[in-house]
Amino acid sequence: MARHASAIRQHRRSLRRQAVNKRNKTAYRTQVKKIRGLIETQDKDQAKALLPNVFKTIDQTVRKGTIHKNTGARVKSRLSRQVEKTTPAPTK
Repeated sequence: MARHASAIRQHRRSLRRQAVNKRNKTAYRTQVKKIRGLIETQDKDQAKALLPNVFKTIDQTVRKGTIHKNTGARVKSRLSRQVEKTTPAPTK
């Protein structure tokens, strides 16, 4: 355990940052899982509607520094490509 006052403060700060990063990464992963589920079920309309919200969450996660900007860009690119490749649900 840390003994110096500065090390103790730094440890407290790292715990706070860890909590913030965990919250952000959890929200990011949840959104990505939702849209991947829609892509898997070939629900193009709902996936397209959800895409802006997913992009917003990814951008926020990048802005907070939880994930790298290139990682965010790569995920956004792949998701948009996958959404476009899905076939729309047949109308009844």
